Amino acid sequence: MSLTAAEITIVALSLKVAVTATLLSLPIAIFVAWLLARCTFKGKALLNIAVHLPLVLPPVVTGYALLLLFGKQGAIGAMLFDVFGITLAFRWSGAALAAAVMGFPLMVRAIRLGFEAVDRKLEEAAATLGAPRMAVFWHVTLPLISPGILAGTVLGFAKAMGEFGATITFVASIPGQTETLPSAIYTLLQVPGGESAALRLILLSVAISIAALAISEALVRRAATRVSGA
Repeated sequence: MSLTAAEITIVALSLKVAVTATLLSLPIAIFVAWLLARCTFKGKALLNIAVHLPLVLPPVVTGYALLLLFGKQGAIGAMLFDVFGITLAFRWSGAALAAAVMGFPLMVRAIRLGFEAVDRKLEEAAATLGAPRMAVFWHVTLPLISPGILAGTVLGFAKAMGEFGATITFVASIPGQTETLPSAIYTLLQVPGGESAALRLILLSVAISIAALAISEALVRRAATRVSGA
């Protein structure tokens, strides 16, 4: 299956958006998952609702909210443009932001389950041996929840690769700039005779998803084996 130059650009942009979204979301997802799993504070229920809201809202609503907040006239977007000269709306970076927002709840959920599954006695044992709190987190907790982190990372990446509604609402589908695999497939299906090109991109999307899941499964098993043998 040979791809045209335009299709290669679409695939490369989709991977760029998905990888950027995943890397940006991961540290925040770990922190929020830790807050929800380990901490008790006022507003915890509201934070939990806010985190999972993108899962239940129509993606178009999320995209429109991003446009209101991060557009050039938005509360945050205007500040970013005036102070840093950064524009997110109708840019690939905006597509990465939309994908990150949509995949964030899945990442948090998987990592939170990892935190909740950790035997707290292992952390307490490390602390009683004199290890500082941050050292316990980095050298004991994070390795123990690594299967959850890997699972959340792959879920976030897969969601970013397949995100359509929020992305097309926030950044549209501009060839070479914001046109990702889902938006390209949708566009081709609306054009007479575009079915064959759409099918190629669909098959490629399936192949990328299968590869990501296979790699994830292998990494999760390896991490679980290492943790259980520790």
